[in-house]
Amino acid sequence: MPRRKPFPYVQVNRGGSPLYLRKPGLPRVRLPEPYGGAEFLTAYYAALAGKPLEIGASKTIPRSIGALIVAYYQSADFRGLRPVTARTYRNILERFREAYGDHDAAGMKAVNVRAVMADKAATPDAANRLLNLISILMEQAISLGWRDDNPAFGVKRLKHYGTGFATWGEADIQTYRNFYPLGTRERLVLELAIGTAQRRGDLVRLGWRHVIKGAIAVKQNKTGAEVTVPVVPELRAALDLCPRDHLTFIAQADGRPLGAESLGTEFNGWLRKAGLLEKLSLHGLRKAAARRLAEAGCSVHEIASITGHKTLSEIGRYTKDAERKRLAESASAKVLAMFGEGEKK
Repeated sequence: MPRRKPFPYVQVNRGGSPLYLRKPGLPRVRLPEPYGGAEFLTAYYAALAGKPLEIGASKTIPRSIGALIVAYYQSADFRGLRPVTARTYRNILERFREAYGDHDAAGMKAVNVRAVMADKAATPDAANRLLNLISILMEQAISLGWRDDNPAFGVKRLKHYGTGFATWGEADIQTYRNFYPLGTRERLVLELAIGTAQRRGDLVRLGWRHVIKGAIAVKQNKTGAEVTVPVVPELRAALDLCPRDHLTFIAQADGRPLGAESLGTEFNGWLRKAGLLEKLSLHGLRKAAARRLAEAGCSVHEIASITGHKTLSEIGRYTKDAERKRLAESASAKVLAMFGEGEKK
């Protein structure tokens, strides 16, 4: 198996030639040497984000937040992350470095951490993710001997009172199916999403090679969890209309695989055309699949074996909602029977 390059898209020439970042869709950017050094990392991640630094601007102030982020990128912990997780962390950290990169890492206090989080108070989830990464950075600073404590320790996470992505109801699913018939890519995506309960990044990878003995087997990109999902009749009907010579089920017009970001954008457009509420999303179908499993009487662990969730708190809410619904239906039936209504049906 070929060894993966530590810094993708970097052109490394022999004979002391300059280093360049050459990624499709971005301009070619010259990177400072040495390869993998602090200045190289600063310029490399800025260029990947589409914000190339001017010559000389990649100098990192010693023991600054920027220098700490560079040190974290070089650490075994960061290099050991899954690519999708590393990309998410890097996007957050680069925005943090853009705003606070020149600040002294040793001078950061709990009050500063709270102030940084307050800037993102409108999105509690984003604030809490940043808190986690600041804590990781501060632990890195301790290991480097730059400071003795972690100012993020003990800082309270922001409360999130929302329910996240809206879960599709059965009426929503039927409305979508009525608008997009079998044989369309729009319908295929819905059946794959609700039939497998997988994330967008895994949906775009699925193809005939994943169908084994009447089930879809996939190793999730985000968590590494290996899940096997039986192919339900609705999904089978959609898959039977898919070409056998394409690498993936969800493909572009020329047969090439469709990227996860592109799928999300296209799906939002399909929702608008179908006249569905804008609050609905592709991820909401994953939640609807979990809801259906809960309503069918599946346990938390049974649902997790399909969805691949590592933590069970969200799934637990679905099972509780399903149990509450069953109890309400049972109570209603008893009330109707008490007044003789049950016999009239």
